[in-house]
Amino acid sequence: MKDILGYLKSHEQEFMSELFDYLRIPSISATDANKSDINKAAVFTEKLLKKAGLKNVRQYKTKGNPLVYGEWLGAKGKPTVLIYGHYDVQPPDPLDLWKTAPFEPTIRNGKLFARGAADDKGQVFLHFKAIEAWLKTRKELPLNVKVIVEGEEEIGSPSLGAFIRQQKKLLKCDAILISDTNMEGTNIPSICYSLRGLTYLEMKVTSTKGDLHSGMFGGAVANPIQVLSEILVACKDPKTGKVKIPGFYKDVLPLTKRERANLARVPHDEKKFLRDIGARKAFGEKGYTTLERIGARPTFEVNGIWGGFTGEGVKTVLPAHASAKVSMRLVANQDPNKIARLFMNYVKKIAPDTVKLEVKMYENNGDPALTPLDFPGMKAAANAIRKTFGKDPVFTREGGSIPIVADFQKHLKAYSVLMGFGLPDDNLHAPNEKMNISQIKKGMATIAYFLDDYAQMSASG
Repeated sequence: MKDILGYLKSHEQEFMSELFDYLRIPSISATDANKSDINKAAVFTEKLLKKAGLKNVRQYKTKGNPLVYGEWLGAKGKPTVLIYGHYDVQPPDPLDLWKTAPFEPTIRNGKLFARGAADDKGQVFLHFKAIEAWLKTRKELPLNVKVIVEGEEEIGSPSLGAFIRQQKKLLKCDAILISDTNMEGTNIPSICYSLRGLTYLEMKVTSTKGDLHSGMFGGAVANPIQVLSEILVACKDPKTGKVKIPGFYKDVLPLTKRERANLARVPHDEKKFLRDIGARKAFGEKGYTTLERIGARPTFEVNGIWGGFTGEGVKTVLPAHASAKVSMRLVANQDPNKIARLFMNYVKKIAPDTVKLEVKMYENNGDPALTPLDFPGMKAAANAIRKTFGKDPVFTREGGSIPIVADFQKHLKAYSVLMGFGLPDDNLHAPNEKMNISQIKKGMATIAYFLDDYAQMSASG
């Protein structure tokens, strides 16, 4: 690997110049005003894939923003890795909190500041250069590679899901490699092996046709805020944190002893955790640690509640309506649609006949994703990180959701390896987003090692 690592080292200045040009494109997918920038970023991504040496590089048009694809399939009998990333970025607002212009990359104290530096242009760029290093030095890759880069991740990937279903043959692979997550720290290399899913609903309780005077009608009709509150409390035990919806835990895949031992290795300072977020005390499902609750257990949360008079002063009103938005984070084996149905059936059953209850489910449901720790791709990733960082990685479970990861797993029948090189303080989606230069360098080397390690594991297996 000396030749490949040497190529990466000798081309660092050139790579940084290219990355700067990539980051200068304000490819914001949330606004129509940046449509031309999205197209410019797609073209630039094509250019990078071609320069890396990939074949059949092209754009695929969608109802939204274009997808960019490239491949190298010259390793007969070897496994195929699908590399995924995105070239779109979040809006930079609020601009006044940036120390330097968000789309003018700046290096300060060994850190690269720019919108997209870590999420995700900077990270997907690492894959382009690792591939380039292999093809420029060895003229071939140790395995087959496909790359798909989208421009809508920051708005929920509305086009990619359909593309995956329609292009299963094109995207067919043995493993999916993604760098769009964080490590626990510069000296705490880590690999994420699980993501929670999500289902999101809204409830509306109606008692009367309009707001009423609480003196003239109070005590004669049900108060929808009171009823709604009682329904919500009936969904989760306020003492144990246990969700009370019948059947909610039926399909939950429990943590193994090995998984609990791995999560126990992840550095976590409970006092600092609470201090940083301003919480007096931790709360959650009994019998689990904070990290286990965040990444490995399902939840029920009230995200918003409203109704009646909330303005300044006094208004003795009996409200006609009360509403709440609720979400449930789900873990492996739980089906978002099934959980949504269980919730709807339960709240309709317990709602009193003194009110009308309406429940609406949103369309942004997402399946959970879990990659077994003994999956060859996970072992190859651990080996690669060990060679670059000089220590074994810890294995983490992410509490958030990346629905497209589950879509890959469901439709391509392949596991994902979430080998990200960002850090917890990278300010994703916030002002002064950055990525450490040291992580950029180690990231390219780690990916180069991964390609070789995964190929060798396949040959030995």
